[in-house]
Amino acid sequence: MSRILGISGSLRAGSFNTLLLKAAVPLLADGDELSIATLHDIPLYDGDLEEANGLPASVVALKQRITESDGVLLASPEYNNGIPGVFKNAIDWLSRPAADIPQVFGNRAFAVIGASPSGFGTIMAQNAWLPILRALGARPWTGGRLLVAKAHQVFDPAGEIKDAAIREQLGKFVTGFAGFAGG
Repeated sequence: MSRILGISGSLRAGSFNTLLLKAAVPLLADGDELSIATLHDIPLYDGDLEEANGLPASVVALKQRITESDGVLLASPEYNNGIPGVFKNAIDWLSRPAADIPQVFGNRAFAVIGASPSGFGTIMAQNAWLPILRALGARPWTGGRLLVAKAHQVFDPAGEIKDAAIREQLGKFVTGFAGFAGG
């Protein structure tokens, strides 16, 4: 049994990446769990704010959810061929203070998926995540890739995946990652 925390890197109400995480929940094997977090309440990182007030409650709560998980699934959009600023900002907060990095990231299973309206999916953002995860001591899963291109055509109005092949790829990806995270 694996407890996976999926974090959506998009703040948009109709985020394709949040929809992708929601679509993954029923595809997991029996006993595996996927809970979803967003980054809506995380402020911009400011060292002065941290020094004056410590970590914001939203950051403390997300750190706790990560430490209670076996693995973290980052659903990352791609903005201008890279990682969205809001997502990198959250990671910067989560790595504070530096003494907490081993507890939050150290040897924890991490994987990256993504959906984009572009024809290339999120390949550049996913590639950009790897050095960050390695620098933080995470254990990146390299057992597969899920790059959902033309995401505006993939989901129906209810947020369900219309394309059976993509649903099957998502199912294989999340069950494979859950096995890696819980193993």
